[in-house]
Amino acid sequence: MKLSVIGCGYLGAVHAASMASLGHTVVGIDVDEIKIAKLSAGEAPFHEPGFSDILRAGLDSGRLTFSTDFANAADADVHFIGVGTPQRKDSAGADLTYVDASIDSLVPHLKPGSLVAGKSTVPVGTAARLAEIVKPTGARLAWNPEFLREGFAVKDTVDPDRLVYGVDEATRDADVAILDSVYASILDRETPRLVMDYATAELVKISANSFLATKISFINAMAEIAEVTGADVTMLADAIGHDARIGRRFLNAGVGFGGGCLPKDIRAFTARAEELGRGESLAFLKQVDEINLRRRQHVVDLVVDSFDGIVHNHRVAVLGLAFKPDSDDIRDSPALDVAVRLNGLGADVISYDPEAMANAARMHPQLSFADSMEQALEGAEAVVVVTEWKQFKSLDPVETAAKVARAVVFDGRNIFNPEAWRAAGWAYTGMGR
Repeated sequence: MKLSVIGCGYLGAVHAASMASLGHTVVGIDVDEIKIAKLSAGEAPFHEPGFSDILRAGLDSGRLTFSTDFANAADADVHFIGVGTPQRKDSAGADLTYVDASIDSLVPHLKPGSLVAGKSTVPVGTAARLAEIVKPTGARLAWNPEFLREGFAVKDTVDPDRLVYGVDEATRDADVAILDSVYASILDRETPRLVMDYATAELVKISANSFLATKISFINAMAEIAEVTGADVTMLADAIGHDARIGRRFLNAGVGFGGGCLPKDIRAFTARAEELGRGESLAFLKQVDEINLRRRQHVVDLVVDSFDGIVHNHRVAVLGLAFKPDSDDIRDSPALDVAVRLNGLGADVISYDPEAMANAARMHPQLSFADSMEQALEGAEAVVVVTEWKQFKSLDPVETAAKVARAVVFDGRNIFNPEAWRAAGWAYTGMGR
């Protein structure tokens, strides 16, 4: 099929290249000329395992192209909307500027019978509004939310755990048939496909993110209790995780969640509930957010306390800047936040991350960055691990102790064996352990 993908950021670029890898002819459209030039040259504008390979393969095959001109999307059968919906500057709500602009720019190029399929995370009620804008062109609108995990985005696109179609009941069969054609090879693997109305499809994504955020903040709340009772939150998580109703995933206590989805999505969901007159239904998400944010300050407080309340001019190695491993994404990153806060208190912070340092330097040029993990550790008086990269997990406590000036470690992701590190002479502090 001929497809267009409007918006070539993280979501859109991955979707465009993935659809080309499935055999479709795809054009990615974005107003950012620099981004389009990079993608057209086969250069990934972000770090995502496997993305560079399918990007270059798509370009080499001729099935994948990129453009800044919406007219190049005119002959597409399906137009995917994959633009960002960041938090508004003046409120907790979602900023739909890019969604609205993409629809407005696309409308003059829509042909009767084509389908606009939204993938962006939007407040419930958005799809119904946009459908009325699209309708006069003879095209139709569906909502087809994505469920990507950064670090696994390519796999989650070409081999998702489910497909969700939000469609208008009046054109249900036709719209489902088109989306089934797009995802034919995925459906051949018996991937679950759920067809529903617009509102439910919109709520699926925001509800999923809210549930995951709640689960993470729950275990971090338990970590706070564990720290004052002497309990071990990791063992607690293992024990309750054996309950099939609960599960072990997303029960890892630490410095909390970040990134471009969970933080802004729970805030936007709360704001939308208040607009609908049901603010009390999601009031708990405000506490989820508060628990998450205070874990960052907790790590900073622990570091400062280890220097008897004065961290000024003390060398602190911060390992990790991305909000999660296998990513260079620093949006709302707890790791970067910890580095910035310690630097603001006068600590001599030296940071290292395998992929995110260039992005961090652009946003926070006041920070200092090491060329390697070893350089960051050299002479450190405290080591703070805040992103669970594999190379950090594999650190040897004995060898690492020989590099630092003071064997004090703060395991912000609970990735180390406390007994092994303490046996090697380290003053070890985990989260809720």
